[in-house]
Amino acid sequence: MRRRHLLAAAGLLAAPPVHRLAGGSAAAQGGNWAPDRPIRLVYPYPPGGGGDIVSRILADRARELLGQPLLVENRPGAAGLVGAELVTRAPRDGHTLLVAAAALSIAPSVYRRISFDPIRDLAPVALLTRLPLIVLTNPDGPYKSFADLVAAARRDGDRITYGSFGIGSPPHLVGERINQELGLKMTHVPYTGGAVALPQMLRGEISAGIFDGMSMLPHVQQGRLRALAVTAARRTPQLPEVPTLREAGVPHDIGTWHGAFMPGGTPEPILRRMNEVCVQVMGMPEVRERVVTGGAVPVEPPLSPAGWAAAFAEEVRAWAAVAERAKVVVE
Repeated sequence: MRRRHLLAAAGLLAAPPVHRLAGGSAAAQGGNWAPDRPIRLVYPYPPGGGGDIVSRILADRARELLGQPLLVENRPGAAGLVGAELVTRAPRDGHTLLVAAAALSIAPSVYRRISFDPIRDLAPVALLTRLPLIVLTNPDGPYKSFADLVAAARRDGDRITYGSFGIGSPPHLVGERINQELGLKMTHVPYTGGAVALPQMLRGEISAGIFDGMSMLPHVQQGRLRALAVTAARRTPQLPEVPTLREAGVPHDIGTWHGAFMPGGTPEPILRRMNEVCVQVMGMPEVRERVVTGGAVPVEPPLSPAGWAAAFAEEVRAWAAVAERAKVVVE
């Protein structure tokens, strides 16, 4: 098993966050909490991606329900940790919201230098979307099924390669989980994104890629890529003919997701109200249609703040086991 190293952005060694309760007491307001000024919505990645789109849909529709605007602020850096840390240090008064992705659940396991604990210092609000990852290959290549890829990896060992959008990313760890479960030694090739890896997949320079549906689904639908498997509990509506990894013999259902969080210690009435708003927005027919068209899967049934907190904590533990066994470290 190979040890992975990467220099992360500096500045993540600060002291643990100090939470402050600003404004009026949410507990005194019961379940009728409402913001009294605009809400800062932090998306810890650059503009233009799937999560950015989800953030802006949420901001647009939630304004009608809350009576205050949600101002989207992109704060990229260190695989989303810069923006997430910013939210952990915000007042716990309901006026700062984080929309994060699954990398947040991996960070405690792979980043040596992280200044906060996502479970302790963030309060889960709502799971917004699930986003299966897709194992992909060149449609003109030798792999017509996931079984073909596995057979090649058994035969050719580390000469079989798979791409992802970075060391310690969900696709990277999915590839390591495949290696672990099936006794393979496929070599990981990190990229900065699916768009960078796409030409190399099309030229057959890497054996396969593991990327999110939002960025790669159109290429599959246009026949430019072949989907071999998806990371989901059940087959996706967009690719009903493609088996899940579990069907292919890998007991792994975790893909990626978009989820909402607030600073740890935010009062329960605020979390409940924001959960209600998130669930209502993501359940709007036009929003659901846009989510599904984009390659994501609606969350059914919706999770309460407590349910999302439990699911998030379990995912942190699951990724930790994969990362430790594969010795994936980001420094």
